[in-house]
Amino acid sequence: MKVLVTGGAGYIGTHTCVTLLGQGYEVVIVDNLSNSKPAAVERVRELSGKDVAFYQEDVGDEQALRDIFQKEKPQAVIHFAGYKAVGESVEQPLKYYENNVGITVALLKVMGQCGVKNIVFSSSATVYGDVENPPLREDAKLPHHANCPYGTTKLINEQMITDCAHADPAFNAVLLRYFNPVGAHESGRIGEDPAGTPNNLAPYIVQTVVGKRDKLHVFGNDYPTPDGTCIRDYIHVVDLAEGHAAALKLFEKGGCGLRVYNLGTGRGHSVMEVLKAFCEAAGQEIPYVIDGRRDGDLPESYADVSKAKRELGWEAKKTLQDMCVDSLRWQRQNPDGYGD
Repeated sequence: MKVLVTGGAGYIGTHTCVTLLGQGYEVVIVDNLSNSKPAAVERVRELSGKDVAFYQEDVGDEQALRDIFQKEKPQAVIHFAGYKAVGESVEQPLKYYENNVGITVALLKVMGQCGVKNIVFSSSATVYGDVENPPLREDAKLPHHANCPYGTTKLINEQMITDCAHADPAFNAVLLRYFNPVGAHESGRIGEDPAGTPNNLAPYIVQTVVGKRDKLHVFGNDYPTPDGTCIRDYIHVVDLAEGHAAALKLFEKGGCGLRVYNLGTGRGHSVMEVLKAFCEAAGQEIPYVIDGRRDGDLPESYADVSKAKRELGWEAKKTLQDMCVDSLRWQRQNPDGYGD
């Protein structure tokens, strides 16, 4: 099966491409490199030992996308492309609506025009909104809007894809709701390389370890959790990549209609627990400071992952320690990420 991967040069995209290539899939990457580097694509080729078609194009450019579909003739799409910073989305909501929703409209239109009926969508646990009693289940009633514009764009995209599936019985869609990806490929050759100041916990910690940051900023220690810091379900990015491969197998078996799955570990760790695990893996204390709460953050979020295990035969295998060790290896081997 040939799979077109939007945003395939990004953090989760590269790991998924390596996993797919290792399982015999053909991969076509479309990425405008607004938050990624050409070197990431080269390292996907290096790790897989296979060629990968790469197009530096914006997924919102319908004509460019149509030309790629007509040339490459993919049988399925994995849609990663989109802005993803919660805090930035609160500050610049229209930027997120214009990009994240607009490119998905363009992609779905071109898929329809080119007769491509299979899509795996990169969604998020933020679609659940402010749920007071995790673990979060796929059949939970979703809010009309999430706790941040980023999450709301995921909700809108899920709804658009759902409507397409309802309108066309031959259309197959798998919505994967991620929790918090951490870690890197065990080779240390690909990993998370955020532009500017990291918005996520792990890259900020490892940049502090290698001296790129003075100290970690912990946003709030007065949440209703055991140690006052937010609790999240952290999942190794390689496990997450395996989840996408498992989703593609539904298409190979025939029509699957619309499916929704959480991808997480099923347990939560607080910010301070994660910091302690990184200190142990790094063999050093990591300086930190407590700041005020960040807009859009929930006290606690972790997944019920039983549906993915039951229907996809997938479950996360790697530990928090694995996430820390692999993240540190990536950062130490690549202190400046992929470079310029």
